[in-house]
Amino acid sequence: MSKMDGLRAMREARYAEATARAAQSTTKPAKAPKAQPPVAPPRAADPAPETDAVCGHRSMNGRTCTREAGHAAKSHRYS
Repeated sequence: MSKMDGLRAMREARYAEATARAAQSTTKPAKAPKAQPPVAPPRAADPAPETDAVCGHRSMNGRTCTREAGHAAKSHRYS
């Protein structure tokens, strides 16, 4: 048996196994979807003092924006 014959035999065996598995899965009755666990409501943000209100936007690496809250600039300044 050559290498290609062996590969062909393995491929055909996998195909036969996959079709048999697909036939079994279609004959079983469909299961009801699992009940999703209740989702916790989002946490309220810590209230910032009114005199020193900052944007507070978080970057991907955990830094926070130091611009004033509600700034009009499109970019954030992280520190």
